[in-house]
Amino acid sequence: MLVELFTSEGCSDCPPADALLARLDATQFVPGAHAIVLSEHVTYWNHLGWRDPFSFEAMTARQEQYVRGFGLDSAYTPQMVVDGTVQFVGSRADELESAVAHEAAMPKLAISLEDARWTTNTVHFAVHTSLPPHTALYVVLAQDATRSEVAHGENAGRTLHHVAVVRVLKQYGAKAAEGEPLQLATGDKMTGPLRLVVFVANGRNGHVLGATEQTLTQ
Repeated sequence: MLVELFTSEGCSDCPPADALLARLDATQFVPGAHAIVLSEHVTYWNHLGWRDPFSFEAMTARQEQYVRGFGLDSAYTPQMVVDGTVQFVGSRADELESAVAHEAAMPKLAISLEDARWTTNTVHFAVHTSLPPHTALYVVLAQDATRSEVAHGENAGRTLHHVAVVRVLKQYGAKAAEGEPLQLATGDKMTGPLRLVVFVANGRNGHVLGATEQTLTQ
């Protein structure tokens, strides 16, 4: 299953949620479940004293889709979303455990990766899965671990640590699910390890039907 955390280095409530996501990733503490985690840094905190170096507009736009889907009044951080079906304040471990356990019992779409490798500034891979009607294939590149020395804003003076920070998000069509060779540019400043995460989501309600991941090094 996919666990997304919408977060920002400018938000003083976010470090406990970042730590909870890291603990879930490291220990997989929910029996019978395997969670694929993503840390998605939004941009709307950037004007309040600290520009989050990992934030980008695609994450803000993705969260806005969830705001509409869940009927929320506005976006907020920290927000966790499990398989696109349930959302809650990202530091609440009890709600995370309940949501992960519930989603682990649901049927999942099988997705497999083939020939995934990271060469120079490009990740090469192929995906095999089936795309039901009204769904799309998403591919993410996430840095396995990052850290920041925050100089300003609500977290000024703190050293913040993150896992699985999304740096690239791309949506693909049906042909990409049929095993054709695909590639994504990483740029020359992205350090590893990198996580290649692939998931299929319903385009109408955002529900994630299946996900897989592979860790890559150069």
